[in-house]
Amino acid sequence: MTSYSSPAGATPSPPGAHAATTTEIDVQDFIDSHKFSGFQWIILVLCFLILAADGFDTAAIGFIAPALVKQWGVSKSALGPVMSAALFGLAAGALLAGPLADRIGRKIVLVVSILWFGGWSLASATAGSIEALTVMRFLTGIGLGAAMPNAVTLMSEYSPAKRRGLAVNTMFCGFTLGASAGGFVAAWLIPEYGWTSVLVVGGVAPLLLAIALVAMLPESVRFMVTHHAPAARIAQVLARIAPARLTGAETFVVREQGESVQCSPLGQILSHRFALSSVMLWVTYFMGLLVFYLLTSWLPTLITDTGLPIQSAAIITALFPLGGCVGTVATGWLMDRSSPYRVVALAYAVAGVLIFTVGYGAGSLVLLGVLVFGAGICMNGAQSSMPTLAAAFYPTNCRATGVSWMLGMGRFGGISGALLGAQLVGLGWSFTTIFGLLAVPALVASLALLATGVRNRNAGGTLSVIEAKV
Repeated sequence: MTSYSSPAGATPSPPGAHAATTTEIDVQDFIDSHKFSGFQWIILVLCFLILAADGFDTAAIGFIAPALVKQWGVSKSALGPVMSAALFGLAAGALLAGPLADRIGRKIVLVVSILWFGGWSLASATAGSIEALTVMRFLTGIGLGAAMPNAVTLMSEYSPAKRRGLAVNTMFCGFTLGASAGGFVAAWLIPEYGWTSVLVVGGVAPLLLAIALVAMLPESVRFMVTHHAPAARIAQVLARIAPARLTGAETFVVREQGESVQCSPLGQILSHRFALSSVMLWVTYFMGLLVFYLLTSWLPTLITDTGLPIQSAAIITALFPLGGCVGTVATGWLMDRSSPYRVVALAYAVAGVLIFTVGYGAGSLVLLGVLVFGAGICMNGAQSSMPTLAAAFYPTNCRATGVSWMLGMGRFGGISGALLGAQLVGLGWSFTTIFGLLAVPALVASLALLATGVRNRNAGGTLSVIEAKV
């Protein structure tokens, strides 16, 4: 391939000379060879805000639940369908949005998904019954589930390979911070304006963000190349990363490892080349979310069953997600410097060991807090890094589908975790036994990911080159 570099100030080729002087540019090589620009920082901030809005709306129902119980006079158990409705919506949204984004573009699906969940969050504020709120939370969840994988995909496709783990994982911190902000916002708004005010904020903010996305967020340059967008449009976007490096006489390509498969994006991730690795990624994410949702939902109950006061249980439980941003950024940084599969698999394995050890830490409040915090750093770091891994694994023409289907299938792990927690609490098993059992899914996730990494490394030498041109 001809080097994309050209002398500054070069002029476009004259008519008739294009074939002889055209420079061929691999867009990923172009991104990799330049510093992280202000334009890419804008994309990072916008995607961070998308995930922050996603996290806020996902967590909102938990913050307004006590006010719902008080105002509507219902039992806590009656809120079960409301609490789980968004999880089913998240799964549905992820499974639907990925293939759509691989066909029509990342940006349009992102904008529509944010308008969707913002609008349904506003509508949820008008709900007058459990049934109505359940339906509206499910519909809100569809938009939430569609937004996350496409934000991850877009950020990944604008990140230099050597900084991709850190960039995408930093963006992913938006979800954790958005969910945490929901607690502070709810504590401020509910006493003054009632529970509906939280849903109103969760609706208005995404709608305003959608306006900014339409004006400022670009379409993925890799998507544009594989879908034969005009070369001038691609050059205009790349020029915002490195001004004065394009002459106007370029041909843009995307070269990726793998066999060219002529089928739908979903058909590609289930094709002979990708199917086994896809299933392993699903298993890993499923197991991680099973542990995550079980602990975040039931850890306070499990701790109070050991005889500790509820205040201590609440503080210790809060330590689990608190380590999320630390673990996510640290894992992303390590992924850029070592084998990403080994880094994330190690994080799952250490999380499993720490979760097992939590079962023996109930005798000391300090030790229990340290173990839970450490487990939170490792589990959050591993889980938040999985979309980054998936985005790097799949080629451009099925990347959004690959990421979204991993997230969608994993959501069923979160649902299973919440249900399994109820069963474990009902069985009356000891604190030690329950946490010994919870270590197993984390270790399964680690082994599945290691197997995926080994298979991909062994297959790497035999894969041909895909080339898409504009």
